Amino acid sequence: MTATLTKVKDKSKMEELLASSHMQALPKAGDLVVGKVLYVGKNEILIDLGGVATGVVRGLELVDESGELENLKVNDEVQATVLDQENEKGMVELSFRIAGHQKAWTNLKELKDKKEVVMVKVMEANRGGLIIKLGQIYGFLPVSQLSSDNYPRVEGGNKQRILDHLKSFVGKEIKAKVFDVSEEEEKLIVSEKEVESEKVVEKIKKYKVGDVVKCKITGIVDFGSFVELADGIEGLIHISELAWQRIDDPRLYVKIGQEVEAQIIGIESDRVSLSIKRLQNDPWQNIKDKYKIGDTIKGQVLKLNNYGAFVEIEPNIQALAHVSGIIKNKEERIEDVVKIGETYEFVIKEFIPHDHQMRLVLKDIEVAK
Repeated sequence: MTATLTKVKDKSKMEELLASSHMQALPKAGDLVVGKVLYVGKNEILIDLGGVATGVVRGLELVDESGELENLKVNDEVQATVLDQENEKGMVELSFRIAGHQKAWTNLKELKDKKEVVMVKVMEANRGGLIIKLGQIYGFLPVSQLSSDNYPRVEGGNKQRILDHLKSFVGKEIKAKVFDVSEEEEKLIVSEKEVESEKVVEKIKKYKVGDVVKCKITGIVDFGSFVELADGIEGLIHISELAWQRIDDPRLYVKIGQEVEAQIIGIESDRVSLSIKRLQNDPWQNIKDKYKIGDTIKGQVLKLNNYGAFVEIEPNIQALAHVSGIIKNKEERIEDVVKIGETYEFVIKEFIPHDHQMRLVLKDIEVAK
């Protein structure tokens, strides 16, 4: 009887010992563990998990997106994620890939929060921007986030020339900041423009809305012209701010290298918006008492499109003659009734000088009614 009781007690002690042994302490799948490198081979790395067990990293699991585990040596301390508590060799199966992925995206979020400047390598280019690589993570640098020096100011907006310009960056490293990051979407957006933004913001502080400045035309695009102020600050004159009259092509109004005087009409962070036309008298104010609805006037047709004709009635004063005020029936074509460069008589149907609006109807059409 005593011997039996002794065996039971010994068995209980054995279970306690087993429960407190290293067998119980083995890490579980999904755990993040720390260990020291025991062996570095071409296709596998062995890791000592604090004397509890030996772990192995092999195959695709050797890939580390954080880029921190290159050139590992024996006794280096590393982190890895547990895939399997025990593999066919009795070792803990580990992954650098999963741990590195998590760490890489955590690092990217920290870079964004700290607004740190990093070097990114340009891998490819497309019409939207540059494919970049930061560490082991691929990302995108949109054209809109290029610095003022690298922005493609291509005459006529030729898409192939823009692409050729962007391709010139492939293989190069450029300074950038992490602009947007999402591990869930595996999205990384970087900005070169943000690097120069802080310096530009400081320089811009000496300007205010309303200031009249001298600047140089540095680029022309369909929507306006880029200009350079003192201290290398870049600004934009939108096409609608170049002149009081309608402008379809900025290239016919300004030229690259031309010195102009403009007024600052907007400052937003590192962006400056300017206007040339606001330094000139608004010609519409000069005619507000000169014309009224019902007047018959003469005007020269400047441009035709599907919805009507743009007509100049005075220098810098353009009015619209809607297609319904030019043709008598649907069978007629507007270009068969009026010709570009020719002068015709019109009747004013609508006149709102403070909104720069005047609507015309051909006199022949009005009389026919």
